[in-house]
Amino acid sequence: MAEVYNFVSRRERIFRPILVVDDDPFRAFARCAALETAFYGVARASNAAEAFIRLDEPAFAGNLALVIAGLNLPGLAGPAFVREVAARLPGTAILALGRAGETAEDYSGRQVRFLPQDASPSQILAAATEIEAHPRARVA
Repeated sequence: MAEVYNFVSRRERIFRPILVVDDDPFRAFARCAALETAFYGVARASNAAEAFIRLDEPAFAGNLALVIAGLNLPGLAGPAFVREVAARLPGTAILALGRAGETAEDYSGRQVRFLPQDASPSQILAAATEIEAHPRARVA
């Protein structure tokens, strides 16, 4: 079933970049395509190491609006990854896409919002735009 995204005009698009950290290339493509309808700067990292390289770039991380974490493969992922991102970027919002069996209670932090693993690209887009529009109401 094809999803329909609410496209916004160029004037309404959000200029601050976001980072999508996702190890599934197909899901990452769908998620990034949806996010690009509302955000100009959508960057992707395919694993935690790649994400931390980008987050260590002051010009990129200094203006970052949101990190979307959707890692499912073994290694640094899930709550441990989100805690590390939060420690490195305490003022940046994080949208955690939980792995199988995880719940919002597995993720802590004022800046963290949780969606289940099977959230659609449209649901992710809606959450990301809401987070950007209401930065103080980030927690789910």
